[in-house]
Amino acid sequence: MTKVLDVKGLYVDLTLPAGVLHAVQNVSFHVEKGETFCLVGESGCGKTMTALAVMGLLPPSAKRHAELIQFEEEEITDADDARMTTIRGARMTMIFQEPMTSLDPCYTIGDQLEEVLIEHRKVNRQEARQRAVFLLEKVGITAATSRLKQYPHQLSGGLRQRVMIAMSLMCGPSLIIADEPTTALDVTIQAQILSLLVSVQKEYATGMILITHDLGVVARTANRLAVMYCGQTVETGTVKEVFQRPLHPYTRGLMKCIPVPGKTRPGQKLETIPGMVPTPIGELHGCLFRNRCAYAHRECAELHIEETYLSPGRSYRCLLDPDDLIKGKAS
Repeated sequence: MTKVLDVKGLYVDLTLPAGVLHAVQNVSFHVEKGETFCLVGESGCGKTMTALAVMGLLPPSAKRHAELIQFEEEEITDADDARMTTIRGARMTMIFQEPMTSLDPCYTIGDQLEEVLIEHRKVNRQEARQRAVFLLEKVGITAATSRLKQYPHQLSGGLRQRVMIAMSLMCGPSLIIADEPTTALDVTIQAQILSLLVSVQKEYATGMILITHDLGVVARTANRLAVMYCGQTVETGTVKEVFQRPLHPYTRGLMKCIPVPGKTRPGQKLETIPGMVPTPIGELHGCLFRNRCAYAHRECAELHIEETYLSPGRSYRCLLDPDDLIKGKAS
C-alpha cells in the first residue's frame, strides 16, 4: 500500500507557567491510502495535539520537533506556514469536534464551501457552487441548493457536521483528519455521521486519521490504531491484533472497562483503571503508566522505555513480556 502520511519521532512541548508540558513524546505512525487509522485514548493524552502538529496548526506556545513528517512524496517536517497553507484544506483536511465553532457564523454555507475551491483550485464561482451542491447531496443533505443560502445557526448539529465533511472533500484530499467528529451529537446522529465518514472515505480512497476515545468506534471503523497515553503511543497494531491480544497494561485496562453484550449483567460494576493520569511536566522518567499499573516494578521507574516492535506496525511500550501480561502475572 502507498503511504499518504509518515510520521517519525514527533515531539510537541508547550511552555506553561508551571513548566514545560511534554504534550507529544516520540510519536511515530503512518497512514496508508484508503485506510482508516485511529488515534485512541482518554482526553488530554495528546491525540489532537498530534493532529495539529501534522497540520501545522499548533498554538504559539507550542514547539514542534520531528525526525520526519512526510506527506505523500513531500517532506513537510520543516515546512513554513506559506507552504502548509497550500496543503491544508486542499490535499490534507481536518474535521473538528464542534462544527458550530468551525463554521463562520457571518457567512452562508455556500460562501464557505465555495471559497475552499476558489482559493485552492482557482475555479470560478459557478464551478465552485456546482461542486458544493454535488457534495452536499453526496453527504445526504436534501435541497442542497437552498441550503447554500443558509447560515450555520440555521442548521442542526448533524447537518453542520455533514457540511464539514462536504467541505473536507471539496478539493479531493489525500488525507482527512477527523477529530472526535461525533462528540457534540446525539447517539443516533453519531452513528449516521460515522457511517457517512466511512462510506465517503472508501469511495474516494482517502486516507483518514480518526481521533476518538471510544473503542466501539474504533472496532467499527478502523483498519489500524495507536493507543496513546500521556503523550506517548503505548501500543500500535491492526484492530484485530490489538482487540484480540492487547500487549500493554493500559490497553488491557481499557478493554476491561467495556461492557460485553451477553456477559456483563445489568447492575454489574464495570472495571476501572485506578489512579490519575500524571501531568507530563518537567523531566520525565520511566513508564508514565507505572503508578496505575498492577504489574509495575522498580525498573519501570528507572529505565527509559522504548517501543518494542514485533512486526512492522505492531508495537508496544512496556518492559513486561506480553505472554506474562496475558497470563496475568508480573515478570
